[in-house]
Amino acid sequence: MEDIESKWTEIEKKVARSAFEQAYKREIEALMQQVQQKISTLVELDDIWRLHDFLSARRYEVEGKYDYQYPVLLFVFAGLIKDGWLHLTELDGLDKDKLSKVAALSRM
Repeated sequence: MEDIESKWTEIEKKVARSAFEQAYKREIEALMQQVQQKISTLVELDDIWRLHDFLSARRYEVEGKYDYQYPVLLFVFAGLIKDGWLHLTELDGLDKDKLSKVAALSRM
């Protein structure tokens, strides 16, 4: 029996790519707002270094989170749902077993 993570139809690939990009866009827009707010409160040099540290940490987090490789994509989607950047309904079009797995993982 083939593992559900290993086989993706063309339709599923399109749904997955769209959902992935939408979640990424949401998170980046939220990050941009955070950065703009932080920039507006810069007063001294230490504030700049704190902003730098914040950006470095967020870059590491975002780059690690958005991994578009099919073997791990269901786990990525579950994490994005858990974090609020993606909604399960945005994955409509995926195989029901994939959707069930994402739903279950997002509740853990």
